[in-house]
Amino acid sequence: MTRFPGATGLVLNEPLLWEKGKQGRSGMSIPPRDVDRSPFPEELLGTPPEFPDLSEVDVVRHYTRLSQWNFGVDTGMYPLGSCTMKYNPKINEKLAGLPGFSKAHPLLPHHLCQGALALMFELERLLAEVTGMHAVSLQPAAGAQGELAGMLIIHAYHKSRNSQRSKIIVPDTAHGTNPASAAICGYRPVKVKSNEQGVLTPESIAALMDEETAGIMVTNPNTLGLFEEHISEIGRIVHEKGGLVYCDGANMNALMGIVDMGKTGVDVLHLNLHKTFSGPHGGGGPGSGPVCVRKDLERFLPVPRVVEQEGQYVLSEQFPETIGKVHAFYGSFGVLVRAYSYILSMGPELKRASQLAVLNANYIKERLRGAFHLAYDRPCMHECVFSDKLQRAHKVTTLDMVKRLMDYGFHPPTIYFPLVVEGAIMIEPTETESKENIDLFIEAMKAVAEEAVQNPELLRSAPTRCKVRRLDETSAARSPCLTG
Repeated sequence: MTRFPGATGLVLNEPLLWEKGKQGRSGMSIPPRDVDRSPFPEELLGTPPEFPDLSEVDVVRHYTRLSQWNFGVDTGMYPLGSCTMKYNPKINEKLAGLPGFSKAHPLLPHHLCQGALALMFELERLLAEVTGMHAVSLQPAAGAQGELAGMLIIHAYHKSRNSQRSKIIVPDTAHGTNPASAAICGYRPVKVKSNEQGVLTPESIAALMDEETAGIMVTNPNTLGLFEEHISEIGRIVHEKGGLVYCDGANMNALMGIVDMGKTGVDVLHLNLHKTFSGPHGGGGPGSGPVCVRKDLERFLPVPRVVEQEGQYVLSEQFPETIGKVHAFYGSFGVLVRAYSYILSMGPELKRASQLAVLNANYIKERLRGAFHLAYDRPCMHECVFSDKLQRAHKVTTLDMVKRLMDYGFHPPTIYFPLVVEGAIMIEPTETESKENIDLFIEAMKAVAEEAVQNPELLRSAPTRCKVRRLDETSAARSPCLTG
């Protein structure tokens, strides 16, 4: 690959504002004083802050230059597997920024926020329709908390039946937070391995499922990007022993409008609105992790819940079997607005979004076949997983290759996850990338694979064209600098 799709323009080093400041500079003109000066007691002022004196152009250029160091989904492709870093339609941002939504205080009485409550009420029903579940709570603040809420619901269900359960089945292809969520609820995670096809078998679940087991935590599609094709049979086995099926729905970007999760035997499902339903993802949040349940588990959902009373929407806590609150206020509201806008604007095209996400991932899988080792050579869902097995003979690692990919202007894909694949390279293009963008990514990946053979040292020293070069990650882990 002779061309680099990444930026080749001027990227300036930028000093701190304190280094740029010169005494006497000003970024504004203060209007003439129209009142008499009144002295202020110096003892009340204390030590003045050290603000640099800067002109307007100093400030504007400083923050503009810093912004040009960043890489975001508005800049280029984010092929992060298991993250659904899709492009977020700007109409959703505009609607979330409407003053009636963005400036609403969470302690407003219900009669002053009917619009916000109506949006949440309707969004719950839309998500129930998309997933095939019966009832939804929007309260959990992110995926891991939605997962925890789901496990608390399962715990409350067994408690209501005077059933003492001590274990939960967690596949090796589940998301990494699953064992912790189970442990917080007092369950001992019991690991089960996927088969040579990368999915669970009914036989392996039947061998573990007993009356001491609360249920199973399944990620579907799993972290290998594969659909758990035996999910209905697995659900039947779990239900026969009195257990429940929790499904991690973080990968719903592959299933919207295609799979009715309720009909597959799932009892509890969490969603990541900040992934599948367009909320901005990255930079630490915000997130949103609604939990969806079948009908007989609705009574355990977190409170408060949005209900309709005498023609108005209110937040009610009148649910005696609830697991309680999992968030100080009712969900990450800005993300809820974005998700509501996304669902209404997409309508039946949500199915098309999933179809294109799956198509794009399989296209990448086939085009990169041979250049990289394919961990599971079978049709994938929204993401595909390769490894560095073919490059190890040249002493080139997954980390080396994705660092070199940065020189070609692409954000690295997810690496070393899932753990069941050694040296994993996990790629998720989402539905929002065009064929032209995906082809550029594929071309860059193939160029990196070729360089691994012809010039491995180039990869080991990469990146060379980025603002920040390769960091000493070992020293950073062992001797972190935790102060500014």
